[in-house]
Amino acid sequence: MTDYFANIPAIKYEGEGSTNEFAFRYYNPDEVILGKRMEDHLRFAIAWWHSFAYTGGDPFGGQTYERPWFGDSIEAAKMKADVAFEMFDILGAPFFCFHDADIRPEGKTFAETTKNLETIVDHIGQRMESSKTKLLWGTANLFSHRRFMAGAATNPDPEIFAYSAATVKTCMDATLKLGGANYVLWGGREGYETLLNTDLTRESENAGRFLQMVVDYKYKIGFKGTILIEPKPQEPTKHQYDFDVATVYGFLKRFGLENEVKVNIEQGHAILAGHSFEHELALAASLGILGSIDMNRNDYQSGWDTDQFPNNHGEMALAFYEVLKSGGFTNGGTNFDARLRRQSLDAEDLILAHVGGMDTCARALKSAAKLLEDGALEKARADRYAGWETPEAKAMLGSSLDDIYADVVAKNLDPQPVSGRQERLENLWNRFL
Repeated sequence: MTDYFANIPAIKYEGEGSTNEFAFRYYNPDEVILGKRMEDHLRFAIAWWHSFAYTGGDPFGGQTYERPWFGDSIEAAKMKADVAFEMFDILGAPFFCFHDADIRPEGKTFAETTKNLETIVDHIGQRMESSKTKLLWGTANLFSHRRFMAGAATNPDPEIFAYSAATVKTCMDATLKLGGANYVLWGGREGYETLLNTDLTRESENAGRFLQMVVDYKYKIGFKGTILIEPKPQEPTKHQYDFDVATVYGFLKRFGLENEVKVNIEQGHAILAGHSFEHELALAASLGILGSIDMNRNDYQSGWDTDQFPNNHGEMALAFYEVLKSGGFTNGGTNFDARLRRQSLDAEDLILAHVGGMDTCARALKSAAKLLEDGALEKARADRYAGWETPEAKAMLGSSLDDIYADVVAKNLDPQPVSGRQERLENLWNRFL
């Protein structure tokens, strides 16, 4: 045990009227919504990197945090894990997520780095034995070290491709050993700055082959979880191969992986791609590749990924409506890919940031469930497209331009526009917030 969170109580549900900041007002794990416990709907996960590895830096300034576990030793990594599980227990968090670089120190050689990873994975496994918290997903950090400055799977150097593939193998092994529900590929630098030094065809084909290897290895080791890609636009490279959901789906189709890989969608990344979060979720659900989500928010006055905790339940309700409408999570969940502000230095800040995020999501889920259960929005949508349910409309889709032309002329069609009723539906939505 450590004393980092000394005197901070376990967070319990006390209801909307509570004024206790160390309590949940909306997140009641056992509350049943649409036939399922709230905890099982939301499947909250804590991000190891932002909560325990982040030092408080941003693009314009360095470290502001001083944590007792900061350091490059095995002992520091074990302390970090101990602190992490103490926080998981305080929050009652059902899951966590990690990159390999978050949990283990870098070694002088690949073999030493792998040994360090295995040592810390064993330590985490021991901590999991006495905790309810499980692993939602693991992933490899193939972007921070200078060797990945030109990408990992898309790197022009085949030795870096090989190093990256070997690293993913070790991380998949770690995820399997810890009982992870998913494995994520996050291509932080799988993109390019300029075409002057880039072979697009080679890089995309290598990325496709890399992912095929990952899927093959999943079956070889008997990993039952889902392989996920996290769309990532613009940051840090201008032209990202996994820019958004549509781009990722096209990539999966190209390499015959659309039935093997799903997506982990982040709110902040959706915004950087010029989309709304709910658009990316709805599109992924429509394509059958919605797997999991990273929950955070961006500062809309900033042009980079600020990774702030969610605090707008109306905005989040739009997202959870799409999740619920798609049938909800199976292997996936809600990972807080969010970090404290660099001026938030205290242990209490780390706990309360998660309390607020969990409450915001819980309140959003309840609003989304009420509207879905009411059915008014889905009825309005069905009414708008009702014409396509007629035998004539269905037959038209199987006919030719010549046949359609003849029919329009024969019927002397003069169709008139019909209101989309957007404002009325926005008013309907607001009644449930």
